[in-house]
Amino acid sequence: SQSTLYFLFSCVTDTGLHYDRYLREVIDFLEKDQHFREKLHNTDMEDIKQGKLAKELDFVSHHVRTKLDELKRQEVNRLRTLIKAKQDLEGGNDIAVDHQALLKQFEYLNHMNPHTFEVDDLDRLIRSATKDLENYDKERHDEFKRYEMMKEHDRREHLKTLDDDDRKKEEEHYEEMRKKHADHPKVNHPGSQNQLKEVWEEADGLDPEDFDPKTFFNLHDTNGDGFFDEQELEALFTKELEKIYDPTNEEDDMVEMEEERLRMREHVMNEVDSNKDRLVSLDEFLVATKKKEFLEPDSWETLEQNQAYTDEEMREFEEHLAQQEQDLNLKAVDLQKQRDELERQQEQLNAQKIELQQAVEHMERLKSQKVEPPPEVHVDGNDIPEIHDNQLQFEPEAQAQEHQPAQHIPQDTPQGHHEQQNQVLDQHGLPQAHQDLPPGHHEAAQGEHNMP
Repeated sequence: SQSTLYFLFSCVTDTGLHYDRYLREVIDFLEKDQHFREKLHNTDMEDIKQGKLAKELDFVSHHVRTKLDELKRQEVNRLRTLIKAKQDLEGGNDIAVDHQALLKQFEYLNHMNPHTFEVDDLDRLIRSATKDLENYDKERHDEFKRYEMMKEHDRREHLKTLDDDDRKKEEEHYEEMRKKHADHPKVNHPGSQNQLKEVWEEADGLDPEDFDPKTFFNLHDTNGDGFFDEQELEALFTKELEKIYDPTNEEDDMVEMEEERLRMREHVMNEVDSNKDRLVSLDEFLVATKKKEFLEPDSWETLEQNQAYTDEEMREFEEHLAQQEQDLNLKAVDLQKQRDELERQQEQLNAQKIELQQAVEHMERLKSQKVEPPPEVHVDGNDIPEIHDNQLQFEPEAQAQEHQPAQHIPQDTPQGHHEQQNQVLDQHGLPQAHQDLPPGHHEAAQGEHNMP
Protein backbone atom coordinates (compact mmCIF):
# COMPACT_ATOMS: atom_id res chain seq x y z
CA SER A 1 0.00 0.00 0.00
CA GLN A 2 1.03 3.60 -0.52
CA SER A 3 2.68 5.35 2.41
CA THR A 4 1.56 8.42 4.28
CA LEU A 5 4.92 9.91 3.43
CA TYR A 6 3.99 9.73 -0.22
CA PHE A 7 0.99 11.87 0.62
CA LEU A 8 3.45 14.42 1.97
CA PHE A 9 5.54 14.13 -1.18
CA SER A 10 2.56 14.50 -3.48
CA CYS A 11 0.88 17.49 -1.78
CA VAL A 12 0.73 20.48 -4.09
CA THR A 13 -0.56 23.06 -1.61
CA ASP A 14 0.66 24.13 1.79
CA THR A 15 0.24 21.44 4.45
CA GLY A 16 -0.41 24.12 7.06
CA LEU A 17 2.45 22.92 9.26
CA HIS A 18 4.79 25.55 10.68
CA TYR A 19 7.73 23.59 9.27
CA ASP A 20 6.07 23.12 5.87
CA ARG A 21 8.91 24.72 3.89
CA TYR A 22 11.57 22.59 5.56
CA LEU A 23 9.46 19.46 4.98
CA ARG A 24 8.99 20.21 1.31
CA GLU A 25 12.63 21.07 0.68
CA VAL A 26 13.77 17.81 2.30
CA ILE A 27 11.22 15.87 0.25
CA ASP A 28 12.24 17.64 -2.95
CA PHE A 29 15.90 16.65 -2.59
CA LEU A 30 15.15 13.10 -1.50
CA GLU A 31 13.00 12.60 -4.61
CA LYS A 32 16.00 13.54 -6.75
CA ASP A 33 17.75 10.40 -5.54
CA GLN A 34 16.62 7.45 -7.67
CA HIS A 35 17.24 4.81 -5.00
CA PHE A 36 15.22 6.64 -2.36
CA ARG A 37 12.42 7.45 -4.80
CA GLU A 38 12.00 3.76 -5.62
CA LYS A 39 11.90 2.84 -1.93
CA LEU A 40 9.39 5.59 -1.29
CA HIS A 41 6.91 4.18 -3.79
CA ASN A 42 7.12 0.72 -2.24
CA THR A 43 7.00 1.46 1.48
CA ASP A 44 3.90 0.85 3.60
CA MET A 45 2.81 2.33 6.91
CA GLU A 46 4.25 -0.52 8.97
CA ASP A 47 7.71 0.03 7.49
CA ILE A 48 7.44 3.73 8.27
CA LYS A 49 6.51 3.02 11.90
CA GLN A 50 9.53 0.75 12.22
CA GLY A 51 11.81 3.40 10.71
CA LYS A 52 12.80 1.28 7.70
CA LEU A 53 12.30 4.06 5.18
CA ALA A 54 14.43 6.49 7.19
CA LYS A 55 17.30 3.99 7.15
CA GLU A 56 17.38 4.24 3.36
CA LEU A 57 18.93 7.67 3.86
CA ASP A 58 22.29 5.96 4.27
CA PHE A 59 22.16 4.96 0.58
CA VAL A 60 21.39 8.33 -1.01
CA SER A 61 24.05 10.22 -2.95
CA HIS A 62 26.66 12.40 -1.28
CA HIS A 63 25.32 15.48 -3.07
CA VAL A 64 21.84 14.96 -1.62
CA ARG A 65 23.21 14.34 1.88
CA THR A 66 25.26 17.54 1.69
CA LYS A 67 22.20 19.53 0.65
CA LEU A 68 20.14 17.98 3.46
CA ASP A 69 22.85 19.02 5.95
CA GLU A 70 22.58 22.59 4.70
CA LEU A 71 18.77 22.54 4.93
CA LYS A 72 18.91 21.36 8.52
CA ARG A 73 21.39 24.07 9.55
CA GLN A 74 19.14 26.68 7.97
CA GLU A 75 16.10 25.30 9.81
CA VAL A 76 17.87 25.28 13.18
CA ASN A 77 18.93 28.89 12.62
CA ARG A 78 15.34 29.78 11.69
CA LEU A 79 14.05 28.24 14.92
CA ARG A 80 16.65 30.09 16.97
CA THR A 81 15.63 33.34 15.31
CA LEU A 82 11.97 32.64 16.10
CA ILE A 83 12.83 31.91 19.73
CA LYS A 84 14.80 35.15 20.01
CA ALA A 85 12.00 37.15 18.36
CA LYS A 86 9.44 35.68 20.75
CA GLN A 87 11.68 36.51 23.70
CA ASP A 88 12.05 40.12 22.51
CA LEU A 89 8.29 40.48 22.16
CA GLU A 90 7.81 39.24 25.71
CA GLY A 91 10.31 41.83 26.99
CA GLY A 92 13.02 39.42 28.09
CA ASN A 93 15.99 41.04 26.40
CA ASP A 94 18.15 40.77 29.50
CA ILE A 95 17.44 37.09 30.10
CA ALA A 96 19.87 34.51 28.80
CA VAL A 97 18.23 32.13 26.30
CA ASP A 98 18.70 28.38 26.65
CA HIS A 99 18.29 27.50 22.97
CA GLN A 100 18.87 23.80 23.58
CA ALA A 101 16.01 23.61 26.05
CA LEU A 102 13.66 25.58 23.81
CA LEU A 103 14.53 23.56 20.71
CA LYS A 104 13.25 20.42 22.42
CA GLN A 105 9.70 21.52 21.62
CA PHE A 106 10.44 21.03 17.91
CA GLU A 107 10.29 17.27 17.65
CA TYR A 108 10.67 17.06 13.88
CA LEU A 109 14.47 17.35 14.01
CA ASN A 110 17.32 16.31 16.30
CA HIS A 111 18.40 19.59 17.89
CA MET A 112 21.35 17.95 19.65
CA ASN A 113 23.08 17.71 16.28
CA PRO A 114 22.41 20.99 14.47
CA HIS A 115 24.99 20.41 11.72
CA THR A 116 24.17 17.21 9.81
CA PHE A 117 20.97 15.55 8.58
CA GLU A 118 20.94 11.96 9.81
CA VAL A 119 18.63 8.93 9.71
CA ASP A 120 17.12 10.07 13.01
CA ASP A 121 16.21 13.44 11.47
CA LEU A 122 14.29 11.83 8.61
CA ASP A 123 12.54 9.45 11.00
CA ARG A 124 11.55 12.35 13.26
CA LEU A 125 10.34 14.40 10.28
CA ILE A 126 8.15 11.57 8.95
CA ARG A 127 6.63 10.74 12.32
CA SER A 128 6.01 14.39 13.27
CA ALA A 129 4.45 15.30 9.93
CA THR A 130 2.19 12.24 9.99
CA LYS A 131 1.01 12.95 13.54
CA ASP A 132 0.63 16.70 13.01
CA LEU A 133 -1.38 16.27 9.82
CA GLU A 134 -3.72 13.88 11.61
CA ASN A 135 -4.33 16.62 14.20
CA TYR A 136 -4.47 19.39 11.63
CA ASP A 137 -8.08 18.76 10.58
CA LYS A 138 -9.19 18.65 14.21
CA GLU A 139 -7.50 21.98 14.87
CA ARG A 140 -9.24 23.46 11.84
CA HIS A 141 -12.60 22.27 13.14
CA ASP A 142 -11.91 23.73 16.57
CA GLU A 143 -10.90 27.02 15.02
CA PHE A 144 -14.09 27.11 12.97
CA LYS A 145 -16.18 26.38 16.07
CA ARG A 146 -14.58 29.34 17.86
CA TYR A 147 -15.26 31.48 14.80
CA GLU A 148 -18.97 30.56 14.82
CA MET A 149 -19.34 31.15 18.55
CA MET A 150 -17.64 34.52 18.33
CA LYS A 151 -19.91 35.51 15.47
CA GLU A 152 -22.97 34.61 17.55
CA HIS A 153 -21.54 36.38 20.60
CA ASP A 154 -20.97 39.57 18.62
CA ARG A 155 -24.54 39.37 17.28
CA ARG A 156 -25.96 39.08 20.80
CA GLU A 157 -23.83 41.94 22.07
CA HIS A 158 -24.98 44.10 19.18
CA LEU A 159 -28.62 43.41 20.03
CA LYS A 160 -28.03 44.66 23.58
CA THR A 161 -27.10 48.09 22.21
CA LEU A 162 -30.44 48.49 20.34
CA ASP A 163 -33.80 49.70 21.53
CA ASP A 164 -36.82 47.42 21.33
CA ASP A 165 -37.90 48.44 17.83
CA ASP A 166 -34.43 48.18 16.28
CA ARG A 167 -33.78 44.92 18.08
CA LYS A 168 -36.96 43.43 16.62
CA LYS A 169 -35.98 44.56 13.12
CA GLU A 170 -32.50 43.09 13.52
CA GLU A 171 -33.89 39.74 14.69
CA GLU A 172 -36.29 39.62 11.75
CA HIS A 173 -33.47 40.40 9.32
CA TYR A 174 -31.30 37.67 10.87
CA GLU A 175 -34.04 35.05 10.47
CA GLU A 176 -34.66 36.17 6.91
CA MET A 177 -30.98 35.69 6.03
CA ARG A 178 -30.91 32.23 7.61
CA LYS A 179 -33.93 31.10 5.59
CA LYS A 180 -32.48 32.57 2.41
CA HIS A 181 -29.18 30.74 2.91
CA ALA A 182 -30.96 27.43 3.53
CA ASP A 183 -33.01 27.82 0.36
CA HIS A 184 -30.67 26.17 -2.15
CA PRO A 185 -30.73 23.20 -4.55
CA LYS A 186 -30.27 19.72 -3.15
CA VAL A 187 -26.68 18.88 -2.31
CA ASN A 188 -25.50 15.46 -3.47
CA HIS A 189 -23.81 13.11 -1.03
CA PRO A 190 -20.05 13.73 -1.47
CA GLY A 191 -18.33 10.89 -3.35
CA SER A 192 -21.59 9.33 -4.47
CA GLN A 193 -22.44 8.31 -8.02
CA ASN A 194 -24.86 11.24 -8.42
CA GLN A 195 -22.26 13.71 -7.22
CA LEU A 196 -19.50 12.39 -9.49
CA LYS A 197 -21.84 12.14 -12.48
CA GLU A 198 -22.73 15.81 -12.03
CA VAL A 199 -19.01 16.69 -12.18
CA TRP A 200 -18.64 14.40 -15.21
CA GLU A 201 -21.43 16.23 -17.00
CA GLU A 202 -21.01 19.86 -15.95
CA ALA A 203 -17.23 20.15 -15.40
CA ASP A 204 -16.00 17.59 -17.91
CA GLY A 205 -18.74 18.13 -20.49
CA LEU A 206 -19.42 14.40 -20.92
CA ASP A 207 -22.63 12.44 -21.27
CA PRO A 208 -23.74 11.14 -17.85
CA GLU A 209 -24.89 7.92 -19.51
CA ASP A 210 -21.25 7.25 -20.47
CA PHE A 211 -19.95 7.66 -16.90
CA ASP A 212 -16.96 5.43 -16.26
CA PRO A 213 -15.28 5.43 -12.80
CA LYS A 214 -11.80 4.60 -14.11
CA THR A 215 -11.92 7.31 -16.78
CA PHE A 216 -13.27 9.75 -14.21
CA PHE A 217 -10.37 8.94 -11.86
CA ASN A 218 -7.77 9.50 -14.58
CA LEU A 219 -9.38 12.78 -15.62
CA HIS A 220 -9.20 14.22 -12.09
CA ASP A 221 -5.85 12.78 -11.02
CA THR A 222 -4.38 16.11 -12.06
CA ASN A 223 -0.75 15.31 -11.27
CA GLY A 224 -0.97 11.84 -12.81
CA ASP A 225 0.54 10.03 -9.83
CA GLY A 226 -2.19 7.38 -9.61
CA PHE A 227 -3.78 8.80 -6.43
CA PHE A 228 -6.36 11.31 -5.32
CA ASP A 229 -4.75 13.48 -2.68
CA GLU A 230 -6.78 15.73 -0.40
CA GLN A 231 -6.59 18.75 -2.69
CA GLU A 232 -7.70 16.75 -5.74
CA LEU A 233 -10.63 15.37 -3.76
CA GLU A 234 -11.69 18.78 -2.49
CA ALA A 235 -11.70 20.10 -6.07
CA LEU A 236 -14.45 17.58 -6.86
CA PHE A 237 -16.82 19.29 -4.42
CA THR A 238 -16.68 22.78 -5.97
CA LYS A 239 -19.94 22.29 -7.90
CA GLU A 240 -21.77 21.18 -4.77
CA LEU A 241 -20.47 24.10 -2.76
CA GLU A 242 -21.56 26.58 -5.43
CA LYS A 243 -25.13 25.43 -4.84
CA ILE A 244 -24.93 26.68 -1.24
CA TYR A 245 -22.49 29.61 -1.24
CA ASP A 246 -22.18 32.73 -3.34
CA PRO A 247 -19.56 35.31 -2.28
CA THR A 248 -21.84 38.14 -3.49
CA ASN A 249 -24.70 37.15 -1.16
CA GLU A 250 -25.00 38.70 2.28
CA GLU A 251 -26.36 35.49 3.76
CA ASP A 252 -23.44 33.30 2.61
CA ASP A 253 -20.26 33.09 4.71
CA MET A 254 -17.16 31.98 2.80
CA VAL A 255 -15.50 30.77 6.00
CA GLU A 256 -18.40 28.36 6.37
CA MET A 257 -17.94 27.26 2.76
CA GLU A 258 -14.36 26.14 3.46
CA GLU A 259 -15.53 24.26 6.53
CA GLU A 260 -18.15 22.52 4.38
CA ARG A 261 -15.45 21.56 1.88
CA LEU A 262 -13.35 20.08 4.69
CA ARG A 263 -16.33 18.07 5.98
CA MET A 264 -16.95 16.64 2.52
CA ARG A 265 -13.36 15.63 2.00
CA GLU A 266 -13.11 14.00 5.43
CA HIS A 267 -16.30 12.05 4.76
CA VAL A 268 -15.00 10.63 1.47
CA MET A 269 -11.64 9.79 2.98
CA ASN A 270 -13.31 7.89 5.82
CA GLU A 271 -15.41 5.87 3.36
CA VAL A 272 -12.85 5.26 0.60
CA ASP A 273 -9.32 5.46 2.05
CA SER A 274 -9.15 1.92 3.40
CA ASN A 275 -5.48 1.95 4.47
CA LYS A 276 -5.74 5.43 6.05
CA ASP A 277 -2.73 6.85 4.24
CA ARG A 278 -4.62 10.09 3.40
CA LEU A 279 -4.62 9.14 -0.28
CA VAL A 280 -7.18 7.39 -2.51
CA SER A 281 -5.65 4.93 -4.94
CA LEU A 282 -7.38 3.84 -8.13
CA ASP A 283 -8.10 0.43 -6.60
CA GLU A 284 -9.66 1.98 -3.50
CA PHE A 285 -11.75 4.27 -5.69
CA LEU A 286 -13.04 1.45 -7.89
CA VAL A 287 -13.94 -0.65 -4.85
CA ALA A 288 -15.92 2.26 -3.39
CA THR A 289 -17.96 2.70 -6.61
CA LYS A 290 -19.38 -0.79 -6.13
CA LYS A 291 -20.70 -0.17 -2.62
CA LYS A 292 -24.32 0.57 -1.78
CA GLU A 293 -23.31 3.91 -0.23
CA PHE A 294 -22.03 4.99 -3.66
CA LEU A 295 -25.08 3.87 -5.59
CA GLU A 296 -27.81 4.70 -3.02
CA PRO A 297 -26.39 7.28 -0.62
CA ASP A 298 -28.12 8.98 2.28
CA SER A 299 -28.92 12.66 1.98
CA TRP A 300 -26.13 15.04 2.93
CA GLU A 301 -26.73 17.39 5.85
CA THR A 302 -25.09 20.75 5.32
CA LEU A 303 -23.68 23.05 7.99
CA GLU A 304 -26.90 24.96 8.57
CA GLN A 305 -28.47 21.66 9.55
CA ASN A 306 -25.62 20.85 11.94
CA GLN A 307 -24.76 23.64 14.35
CA ALA A 308 -21.03 23.74 14.98
CA TYR A 309 -21.40 24.08 18.76
CA THR A 310 -23.74 23.07 21.57
CA ASP A 311 -25.57 25.42 23.92
CA GLU A 312 -23.26 24.32 26.73
CA GLU A 313 -20.17 25.09 24.64
CA MET A 314 -21.60 28.53 23.84
CA ARG A 315 -22.24 29.22 27.51
CA GLU A 316 -18.68 28.21 28.47
CA PHE A 317 -17.29 30.28 25.61
CA GLU A 318 -19.10 33.43 26.76
CA GLU A 319 -18.04 32.82 30.37
CA HIS A 320 -14.46 32.56 29.15
CA LEU A 321 -14.82 35.82 27.20
CA ALA A 322 -16.30 37.54 30.26
CA GLN A 323 -13.37 36.36 32.38
CA GLN A 324 -10.91 37.57 29.76
CA GLU A 325 -12.63 40.96 29.68
CA GLN A 326 -12.50 41.19 33.46
CA ASP A 327 -8.79 40.33 33.47
CA LEU A 328 -8.13 42.94 30.79
CA ASN A 329 -10.04 45.57 32.77
CA LEU A 330 -7.99 44.80 35.88
CA LYS A 331 -4.81 45.10 33.85
CA ALA A 332 -6.05 48.37 32.40
CA VAL A 333 -6.71 49.75 35.89
CA ASP A 334 -3.27 48.64 37.05
CA LEU A 335 -1.62 50.18 34.00
CA GLN A 336 -3.50 53.44 34.62
CA LYS A 337 -2.25 53.51 38.22
CA GLN A 338 1.29 52.94 37.00
CA ARG A 339 0.84 55.74 34.46
CA ASP A 340 -0.47 58.13 37.12
CA GLU A 341 2.47 57.29 39.39
CA LEU A 342 4.94 57.85 36.56
CA GLU A 343 3.31 61.20 35.77
CA ARG A 344 3.53 62.19 39.46
CA GLN A 345 7.20 61.26 39.56
CA GLN A 346 7.76 63.18 36.34
CA GLU A 347 6.15 66.26 37.85
CA GLN A 348 8.45 65.98 40.87
CA LEU A 349 11.46 65.68 38.61
CA ASN A 350 10.34 68.72 36.62
CA ALA A 351 9.91 70.74 39.84
CA GLN A 352 13.37 69.70 41.04
CA LYS A 353 14.80 70.62 37.68
CA ILE A 354 13.23 74.10 37.89
CA GLU A 355 14.57 74.61 41.43
CA LEU A 356 18.04 73.55 40.36
CA GLN A 357 17.94 75.87 37.38
CA GLN A 358 16.84 78.78 39.57
CA ALA A 359 19.67 78.05 42.05
CA VAL A 360 22.22 78.04 39.23
CA GLU A 361 20.89 81.34 37.89
CA HIS A 362 21.05 82.87 41.38
CA MET A 363 24.68 81.79 41.81
CA GLU A 364 25.52 83.26 38.42
CA ARG A 365 24.00 86.61 39.44
CA LEU A 366 25.96 86.63 42.70
CA LYS A 367 29.14 85.85 40.84
CA SER A 368 28.59 88.67 38.36
CA GLN A 369 27.88 91.17 41.18
CA LYS A 370 31.02 90.33 43.28
CA VAL A 371 33.45 93.35 43.79
CA GLU A 372 36.83 92.88 42.17
CA PRO A 373 39.84 92.98 44.60
CA PRO A 374 41.79 96.32 44.65
CA PRO A 375 44.75 96.62 42.30
CA GLU A 376 48.23 96.21 43.81
CA VAL A 377 51.25 98.58 43.74
CA HIS A 378 54.89 97.54 43.94
CA VAL A 379 57.46 99.20 46.22
CA ASP A 380 60.99 97.78 46.24
CA GLY A 381 59.64 94.41 45.16
CA ASN A 382 57.04 94.29 47.95
CA ASP A 383 53.34 94.17 47.05
CA ILE A 384 51.53 96.96 48.84
CA PRO A 385 47.77 97.43 48.24
CA GLU A 386 46.77 100.89 47.09
CA ILE A 387 45.00 102.91 49.75
CA HIS A 388 42.05 105.00 48.61
CA ASP A 389 40.86 108.03 50.45
CA ASN A 390 37.62 106.43 51.43
CA GLN A 391 39.57 103.55 53.01
CA LEU A 392 41.32 106.02 55.35
CA GLN A 393 38.08 107.47 56.67
CA PHE A 394 37.34 106.87 60.35
CA GLU A 395 35.36 103.79 61.07
CA PRO A 396 32.16 104.00 63.13
CA GLU A 397 32.67 104.25 66.83
CA ALA A 398 31.58 100.70 67.56
CA GLN A 399 34.01 99.27 64.97
CA ALA A 400 36.82 101.51 66.13
CA GLN A 401 36.34 100.44 69.72
CA GLU A 402 36.58 96.84 68.60
CA HIS A 403 40.12 97.45 67.31
CA GLN A 404 41.25 99.89 69.98
CA PRO A 405 43.37 98.87 72.97
CA ALA A 406 41.89 98.96 76.46
CA GLN A 407 43.22 102.51 77.05
CA HIS A 408 40.94 105.06 75.38
CA ILE A 409 42.34 108.22 73.86
CA PRO A 410 39.83 110.96 73.03
CA GLN A 411 39.37 111.58 69.33
CA ASP A 412 39.14 115.37 69.65
CA THR A 413 42.75 115.69 70.68
CA PRO A 414 45.63 115.70 68.22
CA GLN A 415 47.00 112.61 69.87
CA GLY A 416 43.65 110.80 69.57
CA HIS A 417 43.38 111.64 65.91
CA HIS A 418 46.96 110.51 65.33
CA GLU A 419 46.39 107.16 67.10
CA GLN A 420 43.25 106.46 65.12
CA GLN A 421 45.06 107.15 61.88
CA ASN A 422 47.86 104.79 62.90
CA GLN A 423 45.33 102.05 63.60
CA VAL A 424 43.88 102.36 60.12
CA LEU A 425 47.38 102.29 58.58
CA ASP A 426 48.29 99.29 60.69
CA GLN A 427 45.22 97.41 59.42
CA HIS A 428 46.53 97.86 55.88
CA GLY A 429 50.13 96.92 56.72
CA LEU A 430 51.53 100.46 56.22
CA PRO A 431 54.10 102.26 58.36
CA GLN A 432 52.59 104.35 61.06
CA ALA A 433 52.76 108.09 60.98
CA HIS A 434 55.12 109.76 63.53
CA GLN A 435 53.80 112.87 65.13
CA ASP A 436 57.15 114.06 66.42
CA LEU A 437 58.70 114.46 62.93
CA PRO A 438 60.16 117.93 62.33
CA PRO A 439 58.22 120.33 60.14
CA GLY A 440 58.42 119.27 56.45
CA HIS A 441 59.14 115.61 57.23
CA HIS A 442 55.47 114.73 57.24
CA GLU A 443 55.26 115.71 53.60
CA ALA A 444 58.40 113.68 52.80
CA ALA A 445 56.99 110.58 54.48
CA GLN A 446 53.72 111.00 52.64
CA GLY A 447 55.58 111.29 49.34
CA GLU A 448 57.37 108.00 49.98
CA HIS A 449 54.04 106.30 50.42
CA ASN A 450 52.87 107.61 47.08
CA MET A 451 55.98 106.44 45.13
CA PRO A 452 55.20 104.47 42.06
